[in-house]
Amino acid sequence: MRARRRRRAGAVIAAAGVAVGAVVGGVPQAAAAQGVQWRSCAEPEAPTLQCAMVEVPLDHARPDGRTVKIAINRLPATAPEGQRQGPILLNPGGPGISGLWMASWIPSQLPPDVAAAYDWIGFDLRGSQHSEPRMSCDPHYFDGPRPDFQVSQGTAETWLAKAAGYVRNCTEKHAELLPHLSTVDHVRDMDAIRRALGAEKINFFGWSYGTTLGSTYAQLYPSHVRRFVLDSIVGPSIPWYDHNVLQDLQHEKRFKAFAAWVAKADGVYRLGTDPDDVEDKWYAMRASLRAHPVGRIGPDEFDDTQVAGGYNILRWPRLATVLSAYTNSKDTAPLVTAYERYAAPDPTDDSFDLYNAVQCSDSKWPRDFRFWKKDQAKVNEKAPFYTYNNMWFNAACLTWPVKAGNRTRIDGRGLPPMLLFQATDDPATPYEGGVDTARALPGARLVVERGGGSHAITFAGNRCLDDTLVAYLRDGTLPANRGLVDRTCDKLPDPDPAWVAAAPAVAATPGAERPDPAPLVR
Repeated sequence: MRARRRRRAGAVIAAAGVAVGAVVGGVPQAAAAQGVQWRSCAEPEAPTLQCAMVEVPLDHARPDGRTVKIAINRLPATAPEGQRQGPILLNPGGPGISGLWMASWIPSQLPPDVAAAYDWIGFDLRGSQHSEPRMSCDPHYFDGPRPDFQVSQGTAETWLAKAAGYVRNCTEKHAELLPHLSTVDHVRDMDAIRRALGAEKINFFGWSYGTTLGSTYAQLYPSHVRRFVLDSIVGPSIPWYDHNVLQDLQHEKRFKAFAAWVAKADGVYRLGTDPDDVEDKWYAMRASLRAHPVGRIGPDEFDDTQVAGGYNILRWPRLATVLSAYTNSKDTAPLVTAYERYAAPDPTDDSFDLYNAVQCSDSKWPRDFRFWKKDQAKVNEKAPFYTYNNMWFNAACLTWPVKAGNRTRIDGRGLPPMLLFQATDDPATPYEGGVDTARALPGARLVVERGGGSHAITFAGNRCLDDTLVAYLRDGTLPANRGLVDRTCDKLPDPDPAWVAAAPAVAATPGAERPDPAPLVR
């Protein structure tokens, strides 16, 4: 899943909240009478949106110790009391991306009766975004142009030192916080939110890493699960290092699919009719940017920009225009536009920091770079497009100061039916994750977008997917159980390249793009 893309900011959080501190059975419990002290978010576009803070223990095993605050917001249900379906917690992925924008946006995409039935709850994970304290390490870590990701360019020692310096920075600033930022910590916070809301059960919708939050919550708190939707699914127990290898292989396939699409549109992009030639021109552009960066855009920044096309196929026309303009006329304007839109680091966005905190502590990583170097070289032989980009993105886990555990094993016992969505060609959360999760949750229903190569596939215009989601949220209706895959939806048509023909240097994705969940899990 992808990083460092700008996204809609969450609403401002009011300085109000509820402490979650009493203990029942060793687990902190909210005082039911206390509730959440909601305040207006003062959001002009969503005047009924409310904000609050929920205070939880830093260490859930020590409920009387230091506390941290979780930022939450709510678009309240407006249906008559007997038609309300309780709170639905929302997470867009990351880990670390703000979920606050979802509370007003998600219901705006649904039929009025479904939107009115739920309290829509956005939240920011502990240590991230609007929660307190907010983890922030080195806001300039991704400033460009950076050293080339490719180890063939002799930059390994530079990147090792850069990553180790980043870890030292995190450790110096957040030593007390770092041991308490695993997925399980965040899931405990989710249950604290449930208790603060006074709800016996919660509903949940999550994209990408949000599916890890959802499945882990369901495993740890099965009696509090109502309707859970997991879209673009991380495998239920795979170590993050191994998950990255799957991503490398799938991103390679998506890059080749992009090259084939461009080759079919030679009349527009003038890059040749052979996909291999298109790939060669892309790598030639990358080499040229190594020698002659465009402002802060070197080869690594070009990689990041292209990787965005693996998350959303609607970006392909813009990315093809980048390659066409540069290759055919040395025009860099489309490159700058695409980089600023998809890949430029935002110094106010600290999601990368929490991403590392979760990934590096959730499961064990190799600690010897000699292993990484040898193993990743083998992967790179099969997947040169993404392997080293992904490796250096995760290099902090080589020296992360927290002892890693193992991801929670998911077995689905005691759970009501959940609804799962997965595209067959998703590069960020490969198809295997959806299949393995469906096997781990025997009562769940798996809906597959056949041939789909984008990430986070609901609310993207596929009626087959969205109608299935709406039916489940409305009254719990699920597809019939047909085995492992319970419903198959055809993918949306590939984007039409013809729209850029009149103004290729000013390429803009046609139509309005939805807010980008911008998942970091890679």
